Amino acid sequence: MIDHLIYAHPDLDLGVAEVGSRFGIVAAGGGRHLGRGTHNRLLALGPRTYLEIIAPDPGQPEPPGPRPYGVEGISRGTLVGWALAVEDIDSARADALARGFDPGQVVDGHREDSSGRLLRWRATANAQVAGVIPFLISWGSTPHPAADAPQGLRLKALRVECPEPTKVSGALAAMGAEVQVLHAPSPALVALIDGPTGERELR
Repeated sequence: MIDHLIYAHPDLDLGVAEVGSRFGIVAAGGGRHLGRGTHNRLLALGPRTYLEIIAPDPGQPEPPGPRPYGVEGISRGTLVGWALAVEDIDSARADALARGFDPGQVVDGHREDSSGRLLRWRATANAQVAGVIPFLISWGSTPHPAADAPQGLRLKALRVECPEPTKVSGALAAMGAEVQVLHAPSPALVALIDGPTGERELR
């Protein structure tokens, strides 16, 4: 199951405004990835699926390494990654390895939400660079972020575009991700989202 999509933008307020004008609902909530140099806002795309709008956080010092989730060096708003929800992430990673794809070690993540509450999760390390191949995430006992995010949008479909569909399809199959993969000159994620302004694409 798709847990969330990541839309990166150089400026969080501008990214929120851009997505809001396109889909008719303004992202809210979210918080800061302390020590990682990013902050975000959220929009629900279903009961347990959401859109994360993420950007460099000017209120934090420069992080010691690259910012996560495909944010580093972003110059315009674009979908940069996505996550699959799993209950047992260690078992899910082992399954992916057995099928020929390594999503990386399982690492702990956290962020502080807008109320100051600390949210924790576990994700595979390929979340650091994001991309058209998803990472795995498990929220454990943490309430799912979609529950508190602004409602009214629904994810209808997601597709992957890339120069090497066969290679990417193999990795997606190993991860248990069932999305359409099309040949294209450059990699891209394309989401079809339904909301107050009708069905629109976000890429």
